Amino acid sequence: MARSDFSFFYDFRVRYSEIDGQGVVFNAHYLTYFDTTITEYFRELGFDYRAYVAQTGQDFHLVKSLVNYEKPILFDADIQVGCRVSNIGWTSITFLLEIFGKGEDSRYCTGEIIWVNTDQATHKTAPVNDEIRALFGHSELAAT
Repeated sequence: MARSDFSFFYDFRVRYSEIDGQGVVFNAHYLTYFDTTITEYFRELGFDYRAYVAQTGQDFHLVKSLVNYEKPILFDADIQVGCRVSNIGWTSITFLLEIFGKGEDSRYCTGEIIWVNTDQATHKTAPVNDEIRALFGHSELAAT
C-alpha cells in the first residue's frame, strides 16, 4: 500500500534499547510498534477498550501476526506506523500496518495483525459487535 492509503499514523523515535548488536531495530520490536499503534488507533476512534471488556465479557486475542521486513530501521530514526482495518469477519478483525520514515513515503516494513473476539468465560469465539464494526465505517473497508 501507499502512505496515502492510511489515515491514521502513530509516531515513534527508535530508542537505544530497541536496537540489536547490528545497530538496527530488533525484529520483535516491530510487533510492539504495531500493538501500540493499534491501541492508539482505537483511542483515536473514541473506543474505550477496558469498558468493552468489562461490559461484554469479551476480549480480543491475537491469532496471527505477520511482518515483512523491507529495510532496516536504525537507532534514533523518527518513524510513523500507519494502521487501518482491511477486514472485519464474523469474529475477527484484520489490521494492516506499515512503518514509514516520519513524513516520508519510504517504507521500512509491512504487517498484518488478526484479532479474534473471544468470550472470556467460555474461551470461545464471539461475533464482533455492531459498535466495533461502526468504528471503522464502510469507507475504510472499501478502500482496501
